[in-house]
Amino acid sequence: MRVEDLRAHEDVLGFRPEDSVRWLSPGELWRTAIKVVLSSVFASYADKREVQEALQATPLAVRSPSGELWLDFVADLGDGFDATRTVAGLLAAEQLEPEPPPGGAPVGPLPRASVLVLGGDEVYPTASAREYDNRMKGPYRSALPDAAPAPSMFVLPGNHDWYDGLTSFLRMFAQGRSIGGWRTRQTRSYFAVQLPNRWWLVGLDTQFGSELDAPQLRYFARYLTAELQPGDSVILCCATPTWVETADEKHRDAFNSLHWFDRNYIRTRHDDEGLIEQTGASVRLWITGDSHHYARFAERWPGEDATPANAAQETGTEPVLPPDAQRRQMVTCGLGGAYLSATHDLPDLLPLPPARSRVLQKGEESTRFARADVCYPDRDTSARWSRRLAAPWSRFWLPRRNPGFGMLAAGVHVVGLLALSSMLGLVVDRTPVAAVRTAAVGPTVVLGLRVTIIATAVLLLPWAIGLIRTRGRGPRKPSTAVAAVLLQLLVAEGVLLGLVAADLSGLGSGWVVTVGGIWAAAVGWVFGSEAFALYVLLARHGQAFGWQMSGQAVEDCKGFVRMHLAPDGTLTLHPLVVDEVCHDWKLADDPTLGTRPVPAAGLPEPRLLEAPVVIAPTPRPVVSAPIVAEPAGVQVGVVEQGSVEPVVVEPAAPEQAEVQPTGQK
Repeated sequence: MRVEDLRAHEDVLGFRPEDSVRWLSPGELWRTAIKVVLSSVFASYADKREVQEALQATPLAVRSPSGELWLDFVADLGDGFDATRTVAGLLAAEQLEPEPPPGGAPVGPLPRASVLVLGGDEVYPTASAREYDNRMKGPYRSALPDAAPAPSMFVLPGNHDWYDGLTSFLRMFAQGRSIGGWRTRQTRSYFAVQLPNRWWLVGLDTQFGSELDAPQLRYFARYLTAELQPGDSVILCCATPTWVETADEKHRDAFNSLHWFDRNYIRTRHDDEGLIEQTGASVRLWITGDSHHYARFAERWPGEDATPANAAQETGTEPVLPPDAQRRQMVTCGLGGAYLSATHDLPDLLPLPPARSRVLQKGEESTRFARADVCYPDRDTSARWSRRLAAPWSRFWLPRRNPGFGMLAAGVHVVGLLALSSMLGLVVDRTPVAAVRTAAVGPTVVLGLRVTIIATAVLLLPWAIGLIRTRGRGPRKPSTAVAAVLLQLLVAEGVLLGLVAADLSGLGSGWVVTVGGIWAAAVGWVFGSEAFALYVLLARHGQAFGWQMSGQAVEDCKGFVRMHLAPDGTLTLHPLVVDEVCHDWKLADDPTLGTRPVPAAGLPEPRLLEAPVVIAPTPRPVVSAPIVAEPAGVQVGVVEQGSVEPVVVEPAAPEQAEVQPTGQK
């Protein structure tokens, strides 16, 4: 049973299974553009983060006498049903035994996580209560209808969650509601959760990349910074990989907010006298989504040989950085359900903050992070797949994958034919129809066509020159938008030439217009679409570069990161992927939901993308302390300021942790 078949059972399922978003379809482009403009304009005047200060803020803590905890991180998930439900099913499985990476040792079993972190963009294309139900809540509820104890869910908003001003997000995730077997715990769009073994889970809401708001900073100052002790380690979750954006000189300050927060709210704080003191804590892992691929950057020690990265640029091989548990890690994993993103544009080395960043203090040196040797999709595959957008024989060809785009291109070239034939008529002193219909190969018409082409190019020249901007002393290449216009102009001129070359002298004016319109629409549908696809492939950065993969809406190749916090404080990352999601479903009876969709042939087996990445905790002072025996089970609880009232929950198999509110005001 395919997705379209499941939609016939919408009433019994309680939600409508949706196809993946076709981002270059004209209707989708138009609707999303309006949402983006409105949200960008009104976000500055109606920042929901300011309002959230009135909401109850309760610090969260998860404790385990054994010191062991499993956490999942998944982002960019609320898109097509097939991909979203497949990933949700893997998250809900009681345990996973992934296939090891090539040459690696088997790892597993990996039990279901007690804590699930959603890293942003929980719905596509724009946020609304209906879209959340159809694209996120419905698939996740069907994957895990019930669980005891309920795993905890913590959620960050991404840019798509902000498109309705965060209204639907706060109703869905900040009111303690259950989503199937998962239970939401936070009361705001950001959170600080104390984990076992002196670890903290921190989620920041950066709302379209803006500065952190004052209420959010006050929340973290009270519930995070004031509680940090020497040796504490932090997992910092954010909505976008701003560290990668700094590779572009235009965005060298993209990482400033995160670096500033790390320096002023994690590594230091103000004491009672207003003096700055070191907390002794540090961020050991930065993790995000937004870019729909897997990529990891590891800290490179000062003076460490840069040969691997340099050699990679010269030979085209992947850089290799020796594993070291003391290295801090920056991970991007946005494989939760949305279209696949490219990786062949990722930089090899990131100095953070960049040397010219405004946040870099005098005497402070940048920390260098090198790209790890594994990304998903790998760079060669990414470059090869991106070209499918312009391959008419591929099912990912632009007009085939984006319904309506071919009609848009056809309409553009019908209008283009009218404009160029009018210009031709002015040159040869005839009506546009007469200029096209008469003397197909006559010298006058040929001259007119040449003059038309030259005149059009002259009209474009000032605009093209205006796009050639300078920075510093060197000229900057013109925008690829010039190539987009020139390619479409070439197709339009071909339409006119083909029509003029045909012998239409025996046709009346009405038939000439009809034949010309059909000809322009047919050529525009095929070659106008292809010209736009070629323009997209010419892009090397920016929105147009992103269209190389978003225009294909690749549903397969999805995954998430499963993390294990060991009793000794070591954090281990297991990046899990499936190369093909489930596309065949059946309906099953469920005591909780009644009817739910399940995979007809079972879930695909995940594989481990790379060897587990081990991260050591922040070094802590050696302190002698008596050992106090603790009861069996997992202690978890919502903690009021200045008090801890854990709830003991007997673990199931595998061990689960549950956060329960206690003593709330």
